[in-house]
Amino acid sequence: MTTAHRAIWIDNSSKDPAVNHVFYSRVLGWTMDTSTDPQYGGYTTARLDGKAVAGFGGQMDPNMPASSWNLYIGTPDAAASTAAVTAAGGTVLVPPFAIGEMGTMAFVADPSGAAFGLWQAAAMSGFEATGRDAYGWGELNARGVEPAIPFYEQVFGWSHRTTDMGNGTLYTEFLDGDESLLGALEMPKELPPFVPSFWLTYFSVADVAATHDTAVAAGASSMVPTTTFSGGIFAILADPQGGVFGLLNMSE
Repeated sequence: MTTAHRAIWIDNSSKDPAVNHVFYSRVLGWTMDTSTDPQYGGYTTARLDGKAVAGFGGQMDPNMPASSWNLYIGTPDAAASTAAVTAAGGTVLVPPFAIGEMGTMAFVADPSGAAFGLWQAAAMSGFEATGRDAYGWGELNARGVEPAIPFYEQVFGWSHRTTDMGNGTLYTEFLDGDESLLGALEMPKELPPFVPSFWLTYFSVADVAATHDTAVAAGASSMVPTTTFSGGIFAILADPQGGVFGLLNMSE
């Protein structure tokens, strides 16, 4: 088993970060710690019980959605990983660049067009806590998931397992040995054609229905109401600026 090539961090880019600070603090109980160092552009670290669980920043591109969650996969060598992305049929959107003393970041896209980040850690090693009221799972929603599966295996050395969930839905888990790392599935046909492939971030919560209702009361839109599946309970919402995220509770 490797220690790299895991989901290592998530952050939210939005048109108005202050709005999302208030929303996610209310829904998940996070506190916000905004850097005063000008080289980090007001980047904010969300903390749960003092531990870093996510980041918030402004939009890097005015053409981006008003709010979106970004998933980062850890790498010991961002330059080598971006080269592997290109060799496997992906696209380098932003080449590796240093973020002060924190680490080195790059943005890339898989063959389906889903964008994600690469993070080569230095002073900032990634999540200090995951699980309850924090990151719980990452899931690729792809228009054409089949070509994306070998891409991730080639770039990160993963294997996969695909399960028939019924109703024609095939769900793929990316694996390191027997450890399930991330999920992937074909994007539902009900989504409008202008919605691109994307990585969906789920937050683990004790009570999906209650947290869903809290989020709606705080200004979220319910996209998929609280739903039971074979592994537990989930819901999908959009925050007040349109950033899509999931809530998840996996049954024991």
